[in-house]
Amino acid sequence: MRGAGPTAGPAPQRPRPLAVLALTPLLRYVVARHCVPSGTPRRSGCDACGTAISLARPWPALGPRARCGGCGARVGAPPAAVEVTVVAAIALLLLAGPPTGELAATAWWLAFAVPLTFVDVAVHRLPDRLTLPAAAGTWLLLGIAALAGAGAAPWWRATAAGLGLAFFFAATTLLLGARGFGIGDAKLALGAGALLGWYGWTVPLLGLLLALTLSGLVALVLLVTRRAAWSSHLPFGPYLVLGTLGALLLVW
Repeated sequence: MRGAGPTAGPAPQRPRPLAVLALTPLLRYVVARHCVPSGTPRRSGCDACGTAISLARPWPALGPRARCGGCGARVGAPPAAVEVTVVAAIALLLLAGPPTGELAATAWWLAFAVPLTFVDVAVHRLPDRLTLPAAAGTWLLLGIAALAGAGAAPWWRATAAGLGLAFFFAATTLLLGARGFGIGDAKLALGAGALLGWYGWTVPLLGLLLALTLSGLVALVLLVTRRAAWSSHLPFGPYLVLGTLGALLLVW
């Protein structure tokens, strides 16, 4: 009679993607802190009653309701907007299924791009505290992917593409002033260009074309509906994020 073999232990559980939703209070905190005009100190409490906004006590101000616990005024991004955006980003990454290295770099960039989108829509600014870590982390994670087997060529191309796209945005600011893109857009483009350049020289151009097309269509609708004038300044950051994701989806 054969003896029983060793009993296999339970298989380790893979982390659930929706566990990332636990980070949404942090993202809401970042949005609330940075949704202030340029040159203004970052927000630390409710504008209406002064109740502190803190990660130590995230509810209810940093929850999906986004309401101050003191007076009930809205705080930061619209209710449930951050949560819906994070779920959409998770679904996009899961459905596309890029390799682990590229997945990590994209997830890092999106962790900053999501709050940057809300901040840019609200106050038309892209703070250095978010754009620069987004670019640096993306570049480093792509470097790790290169060392892990992808090779140096895509990483060098990503580096050049990020710098090239950033230079394009910065040049429009220097040459056209207020009619060009902002320096914040150039800093956001560092990470976006690196992600896109990893896949080829034409992919950053595709992402830029998608971003320009989206912004142009929205601007046209706003003009036709008289919700904006020719002199209006529209934030470009959200379209750069969407254009980057659209181009990535086409190459994954």
